[in-house]
Amino acid sequence: MAGGSNTRLLLVTANIASCFEQPDTMLKPWITEFLKTVEEHEPHFIALHCQEVGGKNYEESMQHVEHFIRSLMNRGTMLPFDKIRVYLDEEYESAEKFTALGNLYFIHQSIQDVQLWDFEEKKFKDCLDRREYSGNIEDVTTKEKSKFPQEFFPECKWSRKGFMRTRWCLNGTKFDLVNIHLFHDASNFVAMEGFPSVYSRNRKRALEHTLDRFHNDNYEKVPIFLFGDFNFRLNTQAVVKKISEGCTLVDAELPDTNEKAQNFQDDKGQVRLMVSKKTFKHQDHQNVFLKDNGNWLREFDQEVAQFGDRLAEFPITFPPSYPFEEGAEGEGSHYMQTRCPSWCDRVVLDKAAKKLVDSSGSKVKYNLIGLTTTMGDHKPVGLCVEVPIGAGVHMLLQVAWTKRNTLRRCVWL
Repeated sequence: MAGGSNTRLLLVTANIASCFEQPDTMLKPWITEFLKTVEEHEPHFIALHCQEVGGKNYEESMQHVEHFIRSLMNRGTMLPFDKIRVYLDEEYESAEKFTALGNLYFIHQSIQDVQLWDFEEKKFKDCLDRREYSGNIEDVTTKEKSKFPQEFFPECKWSRKGFMRTRWCLNGTKFDLVNIHLFHDASNFVAMEGFPSVYSRNRKRALEHTLDRFHNDNYEKVPIFLFGDFNFRLNTQAVVKKISEGCTLVDAELPDTNEKAQNFQDDKGQVRLMVSKKTFKHQDHQNVFLKDNGNWLREFDQEVAQFGDRLAEFPITFPPSYPFEEGAEGEGSHYMQTRCPSWCDRVVLDKAAKKLVDSSGSKVKYNLIGLTTTMGDHKPVGLCVEVPIGAGVHMLLQVAWTKRNTLRRCVWL
């Protein structure tokens, strides 16, 4: 492990629904790719934020979650991480509170100074062992969990979307880690109507709600890292306009169905792009969207920019994280032809967290995990950063110094 005056963090977000729909063939490669990432970065602290734990058919798939956790924890790469906290929201019978989120934290044996915040007692407690909380975790006080109000997603009859937060003091540096899952695009046609789409507006509302909640609560304000499946989509209308330039729009139906579709035909009558409610198919699909890591699409990635005054993100140099072919027989680096590829899965920071990372002076690594391996429709995304040791102590001293000097100025006046 690397030493020095910084602590290295590996923050990973992963929508793992597909893995539990084909557990016999999907879980092993997923774990292998994750462990390779851990070995590559040699972190002191790992935070793995999972969404859709147990998959879409969680009643049948929850039995595989225990195997997933055991397989992950007991591999040789993970054995030096002797302090662990696992939070799995599995109480799917509670429609009012179920989020299907999973927060997993692994602390290396070289780190002795680590504390976890108790949201009920409002104080830090030592984190010295391995603990797992699963099933109904409503009464676990070292996490804060909430499902978004139903009115945030009126198109969805029942949503599991929400967030789960933990607070850490690691080597004297305090920060929050938030796992978040926002609503998806249900129809390509609706997404194409304009930007921001109704789906984008719903996501914005939910994220603003979350940030405002943290800003207005009664806890000390600390740097916040948010990573999860934001479901941020591209400006689909603008992407379609770009890739169908010079084409003629022809109403059509999908083969073998009566489903409405739109074909964008070139001057030779060839279909360059086909769009339906759940189809987004370019004639050269893989080359177009994987070309130069999808860099040409970056100008259309506009949802996170709506939070430019509150959130920051390190430069993206990797292809869109969704939707990859999810079957075990699929090509790991091929996109499904269902949605416009987008950077749904990401790690963002509030301004305090960005300042904290920048102050370490270390190199930042932000990338997809397992680009050529079939791991499900969402590729995990990881951010490896370093934070200074004792930053929380330094901030407190700075506040005390500021208050003391303010008091002196008042006395002198």
